[in-house]
Amino acid sequence: MLGTPWWVWTLFLAFVALMTAVDLVVFQRKAHAISLKEAAAWSGAWIGLALAFNLLVWGWLGPRPALEFLTGYLIEESLSLDNLFVFLVIFQYFSLASKLYRLVLTWGILGAVILRGIMIFAGVALVNRFSFVIGIFGALLLLTAVKLLFQKEERVDPDRNLLVRFARLFYPVVRDFHGTRFWVRRRDGRAAMTPLLVVLLVVSTTDVVFATDSIPAIFAVTRDPFIVFTSNLFAVMGLRSIFFLLAGVLHKFRFLRHGLAAVLGFIGTKMVLEPWLHLSILASLGGVVVLLAGSLAASLLFPATRKGKRP
Repeated sequence: MLGTPWWVWTLFLAFVALMTAVDLVVFQRKAHAISLKEAAAWSGAWIGLALAFNLLVWGWLGPRPALEFLTGYLIEESLSLDNLFVFLVIFQYFSLASKLYRLVLTWGILGAVILRGIMIFAGVALVNRFSFVIGIFGALLLLTAVKLLFQKEERVDPDRNLLVRFARLFYPVVRDFHGTRFWVRRRDGRAAMTPLLVVLLVVSTTDVVFATDSIPAIFAVTRDPFIVFTSNLFAVMGLRSIFFLLAGVLHKFRFLRHGLAAVLGFIGTKMVLEPWLHLSILASLGGVVVLLAGSLAASLLFPATRKGKRP
């Protein structure tokens, strides 16, 4: 399972590249605001592709790797929901036109996928070489769960973003947006970044910061780099469409953040206690589902009394 043939990796990456090309060339030829219908269709398509790939894994590698993929996919997708709030804050901070949201999310997530891939392979190497790293990852997840539970507001400060600050050392930033262009040339002939590129840099680095929570969580389920990478990528690629589908209503799920903190706490505890307590993949999957479903059900049963108010 750990020795996935190179041609399987090639086929999977080629498939992702093809889907991205279709998205950019066919569906994003003209920048436009994404309708709820279009978002639902793309969300369904990516979820359907993930489940179809899960069936392929089942037929190729067997039930255990398939359950590992499904559990990893669910963990990554659920933990990514909190990203949606941050992405929305970033877009509002820069006064980004809604018709440019999808373009930024597409390129931003593609850039983050490369960095996530590096993190995944580095993490797998560490875990396989030093078994105690799992306990460290678990402790970090527990700390993140506590932080997530008590964090009240999302703050965005692009001036403190290291990648943005580094880019500004070499290129100036013009004041106004220029459609879908990331670069423009000033009157003095010097190349300059548009605010759209700054937004892209902030989104990409923000996603990588979130990955420091979600990627270690998947190591509680599997150490196979192919399963970790594919489940992570399917979840992240589908995140773009889910953003347009749920961004406007996520604030109504007032206990969602508590549920995500509980998921991190559950997985972190599992990793810390791994030398003494072993949970099956099915038990891990069931625990994640119960915690998420419980937070969503509680949000519906006990809605916030003040509209738009997040816990």
